[in-house]
Amino acid sequence: MALEHPGTLRGRIVTLEPLSLDHLRGLQEAARDGELWKLWYTSVPEPAGMAAEIRRRLELQERGSMIPFAARRNDTGAIIGMTTFMNIDAATPRVEIGSTWNGASAHGSGTNPESKLLLLDHAFTVWGCPAVEFRTDFHNHQSRAAIARLGAKQDGILRSHLRRPAGYVRDTVVFSIIASEWPGVRIGLERRVAAHLPDGEDPGRLG
Repeated sequence: MALEHPGTLRGRIVTLEPLSLDHLRGLQEAARDGELWKLWYTSVPEPAGMAAEIRRRLELQERGSMIPFAARRNDTGAIIGMTTFMNIDAATPRVEIGSTWNGASAHGSGTNPESKLLLLDHAFTVWGCPAVEFRTDFHNHQSRAAIARLGAKQDGILRSHLRRPAGYVRDTVVFSIIASEWPGVRIGLERRVAAHLPDGEDPGRLG
């Protein structure tokens, strides 16, 4: 059993495209934007390792455990990063949104909240997930704050959970949004996206 691939998810600020090796050059440039691979608490690949990372995600897609996307800004057409549905439990169904990174210049642009809006809307509205999960490194305070701003609630901390390439075993902070919380979370995300739209543009709902 597998969840049907949603295809391209289009928003007003960002478009999520099914990941392919055609995105390689754009993702290499996005990784250079801020040299995010140098942050020890993240898992952003270096440009030289980007092709291998794309292939890894596509292999997980073949196994049914991940649906990966490349994120593209609508205003410039530039690829800015990656995100995924991962740890897919198709029977429940339940998914995690994760393995996400965006180039530094996209931070604060509204692309991240709209990416989450697109993914969460599909998970709850189309797939009927009772819950969607988020996980991050205990030391990644920026990511933890961003997840909390989405409206997700912290479920707990998995201590000594995952060995990282930097040479330590991380504590993983687990958050989730459940279906009954989604209408309120959606309103909050729509307002955050609307704040980045040009004056006069209709900030109406997706679809």
